[in-house]
Amino acid sequence: MPLALLALAVGAFGIGTTEFVMMGLLPDVADDLHVSVPTAGHLVSAYALGVVIGAPLLAAVTARMSRRTVLIGLMALFVAGNALSAFAPGYDSLLAARFLSGLPHGAFFGVGAVVATNMVAPERKARSVSLMFLGLTVANVAGVPVATLMGQHLGWRATFLGVSAIGLAAIASLAALIPHDHAHAAPATGLRGELAALRSVPVWLALGTTVAGFGALFAAYSYITPMLTDSAGFAEGSVTVLLALFGVGATVGNLAGGRLADHSLRGTLFGGLVSLAGVLALFPLLMSTQWSAGLAVILLGAAAFITGSPLQLMVMEKASAAPSLASSANQAAFNLANAGGAWIGGLALAAGFGVTSPALAGAGLAVLGLAVAGVAYGVDRRGVPAGGRGRVVASHVPRGAGALQR
Repeated sequence: MPLALLALAVGAFGIGTTEFVMMGLLPDVADDLHVSVPTAGHLVSAYALGVVIGAPLLAAVTARMSRRTVLIGLMALFVAGNALSAFAPGYDSLLAARFLSGLPHGAFFGVGAVVATNMVAPERKARSVSLMFLGLTVANVAGVPVATLMGQHLGWRATFLGVSAIGLAAIASLAALIPHDHAHAAPATGLRGELAALRSVPVWLALGTTVAGFGALFAAYSYITPMLTDSAGFAEGSVTVLLALFGVGATVGNLAGGRLADHSLRGTLFGGLVSLAGVLALFPLLMSTQWSAGLAVILLGAAAFITGSPLQLMVMEKASAAPSLASSANQAAFNLANAGGAWIGGLALAAGFGVTSPALAGAGLAVLGLAVAGVAYGVDRRGVPAGGRGRVVASHVPRGAGALQR
């Protein structure tokens, strides 16, 4: 695999760290800025909103630029957002800085996935995407715990300065390792052409699979702490270590998903969703003892992230006329899944179905994702025209990529 994938992974590591570290720093930030913890929680939402808005918008407006230049520019915006977070004088300015930090997130992963797949042979595309995502999963194992400890001992502002330093390292890596000959801009179809590629039924079905499939994960993961403490009986101080185990499972699942998807994209996607539904359905049983609860956390990460690379690659292939835009839109779908899954899991809790009920709600979402993926497969088999205009927008699959749709 090209060394340039390391540069993408470094950027993904920084993005993954800043996305999730705020959750562990909310009490410190709330205390320092004299706001309530629920109010400080809006800082998490502001970042997610930035991702949803920035992912398709930035990918579309930079479509004619060199992808190498776009990646460096996006990471520079990431550094600026985190530096402004570190020096924010009050809550409102920190809220704006968190929104700014989220803007480049989706576009970086979207454009990065296109660059990664362009640097490898067709039979290694999914693996290349999984190696870029490796930075994101490793962030959950090492980046977030270390950054959280830094914030607790040196102040939360130090955390964002540290993340800014990671962003600068990513910029240096991108400039040094991403070769110009693998950084071509997208075809000059213009914004209208880019958006036209998203009028494809298969693209929207792929995005729907992402929302339902990862919504299943976040329905359970958003409430994993009360499950571990109230059901499994862990002390609150043990939760950080257990969440690192989730990161280990996610890392293993991500790497396995990339390798498997290069042999059978659809098979890996279906298998991952079935596994995710099964793990979540077993959560009430697994959360009854501490050893099985620890195993459940690992299995949850593995089953969910097996589907990450297949979903990303499938969206790109279904919108090959605008892969950067579609790939970035898939990152927006991930964040919609985060918000929607947490909301659905909260409904189950509020209804009084028990502390592990969000996992059962997640199992239902995983089954829904499997159903949407099945419909997408049927549409592909019948060759339904995209956008209802009698033509398939995303019909130009790169040579050799057909094996990925088996």
